[in-house]
Amino acid sequence: MGRLLVFTGDGKGKSTAAFGLVLRAHGRGLSPVVFQFIKRRSANYGEHRAFAALGVPVHPLGDGFTWRSRDLEATARLAREGWDRARAALLSGKHRLVVLDEFTYVLNFGWVGEAEAKAAFSARPGEVHLVVTGRNAPGWLVAMADTVTAMRKVKHAYDAGVPATRGVEL
Repeated sequence: MGRLLVFTGDGKGKSTAAFGLVLRAHGRGLSPVVFQFIKRRSANYGEHRAFAALGVPVHPLGDGFTWRSRDLEATARLAREGWDRARAALLSGKHRLVVLDEFTYVLNFGWVGEAEAKAAFSARPGEVHLVVTGRNAPGWLVAMADTVTAMRKVKHAYDAGVPATRGVEL
């Protein structure tokens, strides 16, 4: 039976943990796919380059950090369109591992409703594993998940004014 894993919390490493599972799944021939709900559609970060070299599909769907959006309606529309694509992939069974990176933001902003997400998560084919990442995972998602890991920030260089580093944070 496919598992539902959630990586949440205020610490670094949620997406990184999901990407580690993508590499493991790819190495086992499980055909993973990644949908990124915050990254701009034009994103070309290290993970995009690495996954492209491996032939792992990654779909950046957003317009950057949601909390900086100048047009939340447009951001919401991108999230809904991205969800439509991700849900289709989840339900198709084509991929044995589906990652919804930073999807908790979409849920918490109400751009995809709880009932709709629950229905899709429950209707996925039995062999499809699902990973959801992002801060503040809703309680219903935590309850529904098979495995939940909360990353806790103890210290982060960004708090001391150190900008994001290529190859580490982006």
